[in-house]
Amino acid sequence: MSSRELVVLGTASQVPTRHRNHNGYFLRWDSAGFLFDPGEGTQRQMLHAGVAAHDIDRLCVTHFHGDHSLGLAGVIQRINLDQVPHPVTAHYPASGQHFFERLRYSTAYRESVDIAQVPCEGDGGVLAETPSYRLEARRLSHPVESYGYRVVEPDGRRMLVGKLAEFGIKGPDVGLLQREGVVGDVTLEQVSEARRGQRFAFVMDTRLCDGVRELAEGCDLLVIESTFLDEDLRLAEDHGHLTAGQAARVAADAGVRHLVLTHFSQRYTDPGEFERQARAAGYEGELTVARDLDRIPLPKRG
Repeated sequence: MSSRELVVLGTASQVPTRHRNHNGYFLRWDSAGFLFDPGEGTQRQMLHAGVAAHDIDRLCVTHFHGDHSLGLAGVIQRINLDQVPHPVTAHYPASGQHFFERLRYSTAYRESVDIAQVPCEGDGGVLAETPSYRLEARRLSHPVESYGYRVVEPDGRRMLVGKLAEFGIKGPDVGLLQREGVVGDVTLEQVSEARRGQRFAFVMDTRLCDGVRELAEGCDLLVIESTFLDEDLRLAEDHGHLTAGQAARVAADAGVRHLVLTHFSQRYTDPGEFERQARAAGYEGELTVARDLDRIPLPKRG
């Protein structure tokens, strides 16, 4: 049985607070694990959340501001200390290669795990493809080069029990039909319907741009920064960020099923205001104003 959930490790923006750690988000996607934007304190938050170094298959960094990347040093060293037995791949903006190297080798340690590097370049594109997912990146708009990420499950087909019975398909023949596409005179299309794959997107520091909209399109779960409230729109634009209302309008236009707002400025003390502004902007789907250590399952397929 598949297990797909987001584990929120930190929700602060540039300055952590008593209640919000710096960024950190872990996506469990069946047997694969993605760690996004590990800021300071991520290793300890992983301990609180029950996320182990062995769970990590990919490190995905949107950009090299400290609140999104300073935890890399500790996480990479922990991967090596625990001698993670499977391949680990790091994704990050190619222009920040020197920052990645500095963080990876910031102190002395025994390197026991080879971490592959597949940086993001240009407008982004497909970074990896497996039977379970396709990992994509899109260029965002921030004062330093920044990318958002998208995990897409391949489309499949859902078997229709009534149709199987009607055509007398049962037992091993069901599996054979799924593998071969035909059993006797019965085709897979006659006893099944198209099933769209699940989609997850991770959008951090950015102004509104095409990349934001492309990443969000049709997502089952969208994690997106809403650093500022709408009354501080000018500040958001000046610093390369989104407001709660902007993030919500993107989600509404893209048909997002579950919206997760995060990356909050320390200037605000009422998290409920982010939800109020998101609803006022027209988003009607499931909405979470993220808190540290939240666990958010991907919505069940429709």
